[in-house]
Amino acid sequence: MTSPAVWMPPATLAALQAEIATLEAQGSEATLSDKARVVELRALVRNADVAVKPNDGLVEPGMLVTVGFADGSTDTFLLGERTVLADDRALSPRSPLGAAVNGRYVGDQVTYTAPNGPATVSVVAAEPAA
Repeated sequence: MTSPAVWMPPATLAALQAEIATLEAQGSEATLSDKARVVELRALVRNADVAVKPNDGLVEPGMLVTVGFADGSTDTFLLGERTVLADDRALSPRSPLGAAVNGRYVGDQVTYTAPNGPATVSVVAAEPAA
């Protein structure tokens, strides 16, 4: 079974590769947790997707997404794995909201199960992350 692609900016991929090199340079000094981290990092690097997404209105990892809520408020987030991205706005595509909007287009409305019950959002904007 192959792991799904994990979107990340090229700079993040470079940082992960540098961390692997640093940990591997420890050689016999490496701890068990260091070795486990190398395995984890290699999987992330192997599954890295650093492509700039097209500005076609499709919500997918690597996009800055703005959603509108029923009360008129909006929220903007970067759709991508929080564990990889150094961005406080990151929202996992596996989270309830992330999964609900992933694969939708600007203008689409979707209902999903939020922690406090059903919620409906509209996709207001989706732009490639810089």
